[in-house]
Amino acid sequence: MKQIERLPFDRAMIRAQEVVQAELGAAIPPTKGNDLTAAMRYAIVGGKALRAFLVLEGARLHHVPLGPASLAALAIECIHAYSLVHDDLPCMDDDDMRRGRPTVHKKWNEHTAVLAGDALQALAFDLISHPGIGTAKVAQTLVRKMAYAAGHHGMVGGQMLDIMAETKTRDHTLAHIIAIQTGKTGALIRWSAMAGADLADEDAEALDKYGDKLGLAFQIADDILDVEGDAAAVGKAVGKDAAAGKATFVSHLGVDGAKSRAAELVQEACDALFPYGDEAETLKEAARFVIARTH
Repeated sequence: MKQIERLPFDRAMIRAQEVVQAELGAAIPPTKGNDLTAAMRYAIVGGKALRAFLVLEGARLHHVPLGPASLAALAIECIHAYSLVHDDLPCMDDDDMRRGRPTVHKKWNEHTAVLAGDALQALAFDLISHPGIGTAKVAQTLVRKMAYAAGHHGMVGGQMLDIMAETKTRDHTLAHIIAIQTGKTGALIRWSAMAGADLADEDAEALDKYGDKLGLAFQIADDILDVEGDAAAVGKAVGKDAAAGKATFVSHLGVDGAKSRAAELVQEACDALFPYGDEAETLKEAARFVIARTH
């Protein structure tokens, strides 16, 4: 089976996008007149594919072939896309734009957006339980960890805490903010980081630590972009967190304090990769990228 070649960060990110598109074509072939599959494909197209990139890089470090790694890469992008589709709905963040384009419920309607999100979530588990993913043990590990990361212990639970925290009268502690963001954003990034080791049925501790620090750094960067970012560059509305009274790293630490904490987390993420030596340089570049991005 084809092995994953080591590439510079920018090219590795492009490869991740190409892998997702190729697997998407096989998993959801374009079907004329089918709004559900069209909406599913639309929800995935246009993203950075950072989570897919993390899967592929972790797989490369553990000598996992491209085939199974690609299935896992699309799976996590499906979960991420479903979360964004639902997050954009009027009953949640009520956003009209995502990645510089109309959100799914604006391009189609609310029921199509809900069902497209549901279908993307189901597809993710279909992909990581596919016989091509590896042994039954490997599939079970990936499925259980994804269910944990995406559910009430992780992303959905973090989203619920985030909604509950939308008040300007509550004094949010830093520990509370970390708990929100570790679930809402960090859980899927940790899964992505660990997936390569899990695909190889090897120790994922170093990649778990890396993913944990990276996830928090990524969320801090998002919080900063909501304050300092340009809507055209970000591809969605900005300034909404403060208006909603959300508990964010910026609201607690201030912009400068948040930037300082993000830089510390990036260094901790890079330090966690010590066991992989120079082979992990691309993942280190990714950590530096997440706090330097403009969208």
